[in-house]
Amino acid sequence: MSKREADLPEVQQHILAAERGAARIDGVSADTPRIPIERVGILGAGTMGGGIAMNFLSIGIPVTIVERDRAPLERGIATIRRNYERAVSRGRLAAEDVERALALLTPGLVIDDLAESDLIIEAVFENMAVKKDVFRKLDAIAKPGAILASNTSRLDIDVIAAETRRPEAVIGLHFFSPANVMRLLEIVRGAKTGPSQLATAMDLAARIGKIAVVSGVCPGFIGNRMLGRRQAQAQRLILEGARPWDVDRVLTEFGFPMGPFQMSDLAGLDLGWRRETSKGESIRDLLCERDRRGQKTSKGYYDYDAERVPTSSPEVEALIAEFARSRGYRSRQVTDDEILERLLCPMIDEGIKILDEGIAQRASDIDVVWLNGYGWPARTGGPMFWAEGVGLGRIATRLQFHAGKLGSDGALSQRLARIAASGGQAN
Repeated sequence: MSKREADLPEVQQHILAAERGAARIDGVSADTPRIPIERVGILGAGTMGGGIAMNFLSIGIPVTIVERDRAPLERGIATIRRNYERAVSRGRLAAEDVERALALLTPGLVIDDLAESDLIIEAVFENMAVKKDVFRKLDAIAKPGAILASNTSRLDIDVIAAETRRPEAVIGLHFFSPANVMRLLEIVRGAKTGPSQLATAMDLAARIGKIAVVSGVCPGFIGNRMLGRRQAQAQRLILEGARPWDVDRVLTEFGFPMGPFQMSDLAGLDLGWRRETSKGESIRDLLCERDRRGQKTSKGYYDYDAERVPTSSPEVEALIAEFARSRGYRSRQVTDDEILERLLCPMIDEGIKILDEGIAQRASDIDVVWLNGYGWPARTGGPMFWAEGVGLGRIATRLQFHAGKLGSDGALSQRLARIAASGGQAN
């Protein structure tokens, strides 16, 4: 640590050290051979595929992007151009930089067009059967030595890799949306992922300006696995009597840029939802069935005006109350303190499980994920750093206090269970 860094506040020192530490990977040394990446192939020209492509085009790496049909391919390329032109209008790029980047982009309509790529990233529909089919095809056409990467946000990389004859070449590269903007890249190391492939991915992440964190294989990896605990409690809280805008307000007052229901409206409630298979078994189902699908339809959990400014929705409040009654919930007042504890404490418990299972190498890696991918307030240093400050004993005690309301989230990690059994003493 330099003298200048030593003079920084403790939280800033922690964040700097955490980002450096994330680059140190077990089993990967400085002399691990790297694989030259001179051309990147991307399967899927949608929002994610296009954003991923821009990362490589912007540093001068040629990209081939493939779609099944001409219309989505042309839409994807048009979106890439618009994104670049927006950067020009904001003074972030020169017009000649845009043309230079776009000249490196080759569109294609058949998977064989990816055959000469050194790295192929699939960015297709988040469905295991689809992913497995894609990787069987990639395995058949990719040149020897190519890295085959999935942009999956939660699926099992080992199952995907098993569809190939080169599981050592398969890796997860979980970009965050918008992929050309967000700094975080979760690199998912499968059971058979080779050290050279992992080292190459880490180096490449730095070249495209990303902060990379390595995760092991589990549902949701590091970030989405912890997010799942928070989302489950957010949904349960609104059934018990908290309103979506109150839940969001508590998190934004803590320092997040938005709360879970604002985030859902922004992403679109109908991601992965289908009217023909909807059974009205969740608030989300009922909202989508009423065409309340988020900001894009001007109504989701919130109502939106022409400028997408949100207001609380009486319709949603009534819908939630009716659904809750049908499920046997009795509405009650829920305090801000309870909301915050039930959203954040289960996340810390899940973070401890992730560490104990070896999914993350160190607690600070989890902090890096949440600071750079999910908007965790930097002033707190990240979830695990924050938890140490609050005290694991207090978190264990509060989880034990709320146990009857946590549902399936009430089962604590072994570490927090031991702390709770000792009366909240962490040591």
